[in-house]
Amino acid sequence: MTETLVPPETSDATGAPPKRLFIKTYGCQMNVYDSERMADVLRPLGYAATDSAEDADFVILNTCHIREKAAEKVYSELGKLRVMKEARPGDMTIAVAGCVAQAEGEEIMKRQPAVDLVVGPQAYHQLPELLTRTARARGERIGADFAPNEKFDALQVPRGGDGVTAFLTVQEGCDKFCTFCVVPYTRGAEWSRPVADVLAEARELAARGVREVTLLGQNVNAYDGEGADGRPSSLARLAHALAEIPGLDRIRYTTSHPNDMSDDLIAAHGELEALMPYLHLPVQSGSDRILRLMNRKHGRTKYLELVDRIRAARPDMALSGDFIVGFPGETDADFEQTMDLVRRVNYASAFSFMYSPRPGTPAATMAAQVPDAVSRERLHALQALLTEQQVAFNAAQAGRTLAVLFERKGRHGAQAIGRSPYLQSVHVEDADHLIGRIVPVEIERGQQNSLTGRLQQKAA
Repeated sequence: MTETLVPPETSDATGAPPKRLFIKTYGCQMNVYDSERMADVLRPLGYAATDSAEDADFVILNTCHIREKAAEKVYSELGKLRVMKEARPGDMTIAVAGCVAQAEGEEIMKRQPAVDLVVGPQAYHQLPELLTRTARARGERIGADFAPNEKFDALQVPRGGDGVTAFLTVQEGCDKFCTFCVVPYTRGAEWSRPVADVLAEARELAARGVREVTLLGQNVNAYDGEGADGRPSSLARLAHALAEIPGLDRIRYTTSHPNDMSDDLIAAHGELEALMPYLHLPVQSGSDRILRLMNRKHGRTKYLELVDRIRAARPDMALSGDFIVGFPGETDADFEQTMDLVRRVNYASAFSFMYSPRPGTPAATMAAQVPDAVSRERLHALQALLTEQQVAFNAAQAGRTLAVLFERKGRHGAQAIGRSPYLQSVHVEDADHLIGRIVPVEIERGQQNSLTGRLQQKAA
């Protein structure tokens, strides 16, 4: 959960004092991107940053429906905001955006009258219009239709921010209908942005100093945006085109589905230096029986063969994954199949969760729900194994020289923090003058969640 701030301004176009915007972001990288773009569309209205909701004229909760008790957390936060709003009548506007807004828009308005606007993830480009209407007459208050093409067409304003890395949404929605997941219902069908639009945004990012982009999509490797010839492109071809942009040195993408890992994308990992050797490839379970119940449409054998092909194309590839334990009907034998798959793949990092029912999904009504105590025990065992693998992977970097993109100053003196090609955080002393540059760093040691290194040579 993060907080997104608008770059500070002293006034809007009329010379009036800036209004104050606070965005609280829950969940995935796509929500972080969406929050940044909400700030962008509101900037022309004179909204500038504040670091607390108490000081804000406009508060947006950009929500995620994936994690357990997501809606409850939103309602809890709204209760706090209601108290703040009542203390400042007429001076605070509250909006709920994102996937919880899409799934429960009407319910949110009924349960929490303090909310002025509910905006789904495909409608936040309407925020200026909705905000103006609300300020005038409390008119239209819900915007939650699926129309991603309209959203991106409306986002033709320059992006804010001044970092050296950026998220770039290229695909939205999902057609997979995994039985545990709400994304097809909250984000809609798969849709890809045209290649020209993606490249234009990437060039704008590069022009302001961004060196690394992470391409985002619910199923990003299903990307099939319209190319210059009018025919569908692929993520591999898009990556090749992005690699031609001067100054854009690193490309990542997330989240991938095993069924959409095409031959040309696998090959691109061996062909493009800019395509980083780190791949998030969720599998969810190592049991074929559970994968069928999940409607994943791939089995453990296909997944393991895919991993072998990817590593053949890029031998230094580091893999990350997602796992759900305690899915309805999961037995000890099913869980052991997951543990076996983890041992075979050997992940650099991974996310793992206890299954929790999502209203409206098929899995929520399945029989044989696994007791929480059993799921928790399995989760602890899985996380212990995943942590062991992550620690070993990081420790193995000691003695290597890695190219590090320095992103920001550290907490101590002239320390700087950057990212390795494998997405590890790297701490280096006397390097704060190198922010924005990619520099060889000799890794001295690896911790569970980061690396420590030193400059291999003086950099001008």
